[in-house]
Amino acid sequence: MTAAIDLTEKFAAFSDHWRPRVAAQLNGQDVRLVKVQGVFPWHSHADAEEMFLVWKGRFRVEFRDRIVTLDPGQFIVVPRGVEHRTAADEEAEVMIFEPSEVINTGDAPVSDFTAPSGQTV
Repeated sequence: MTAAIDLTEKFAAFSDHWRPRVAAQLNGQDVRLVKVQGVFPWHSHADAEEMFLVWKGRFRVEFRDRIVTLDPGQFIVVPRGVEHRTAADEEAEVMIFEPSEVINTGDAPVSDFTAPSGQTV
C-alpha cells in the first residue's frame, strides 16, 4: 500500500465497539483501529506485545497493580504475558499494533468481545 491512510475517514467507517479493523499490515504486524467504550475482559497474550495508541478520547489500560490512563497522542506497550484489561468511560478511538495472528481476547474464554479476525477498514 503506497497511498495515505486517513484515520478520521477510517474511524468514521464503523461504529461498533471492541471490534478491531485492520487498516494496514507490515512485517507480520497489523495496524488495527478500534472504537472502545466500557470495560474489556482481563486477558494476556503469551507470545506477543501490544501497543495501544490513543487517537481520540481517553483510554485506560488496567493492570493488577496499577492503571495507566492515556490521552490522545499517548501510547503504551503491554509486554507479552502481562495480564491486563482495557477500558474507556466514554467512546475512544485507539490504534493497536500487534502481530497479525493475535486474537484480541488473548487467553480469555471466547465471548462477545472476541472479534472476528481479518476484518478490514
